[in-house]
Amino acid sequence: AFCTPRGRFLARIAGSTSGNVLLRRVQYRTADEPSASCRIARSMIFGKVYNARWSIERTRRDHGLRLDSASLTASASHLKERPAASLEHLRGLEGAGATLYFGQFDQLILGEKPLFSYQSRSRRPPRDPVNALLSFVYSLLSHDCASALESVGLDSYVGFLHRDRPGRASLALDL
Repeated sequence: AFCTPRGRFLARIAGSTSGNVLLRRVQYRTADEPSASCRIARSMIFGKVYNARWSIERTRRDHGLRLDSASLTASASHLKERPAASLEHLRGLEGAGATLYFGQFDQLILGEKPLFSYQSRSRRPPRDPVNALLSFVYSLLSHDCASALESVGLDSYVGFLHRDRPGRASLALDL
């Protein structure tokens, strides 16, 4: 993957599409079926929310004397699985979970506080070093996910939560 010095994606090099065409056809049919897409996306969102919750819990457990333990506990308790009947509802749960997680993110950064303080998420362009690092790491992660998906024969551009958009690796973003 090639990025500008500020982390903006420019291009990536990828080989020819390989893998099982039958697997990709099942992926396409599943992505076109809202209830099937919702089942798969639900697992991904619940995994994300679960990991956010336990990241907060682990920080509270390991560093509770240095931090506002009560606010960490309150956020973690709100990060629980909830039923979701539609993709729109799942997107709302993902957004609410991200709001809770990033609301505590500054407390999760324990070192180099003057340089790496966090206020809020900003993108395009990131406004501070923490957001620049987050954007850069998300870019690297999405490219690694796209490569892994393509290496097993899935189409990284056909997602279940993130819907099709030209030029966007939706399934990689789902992961």
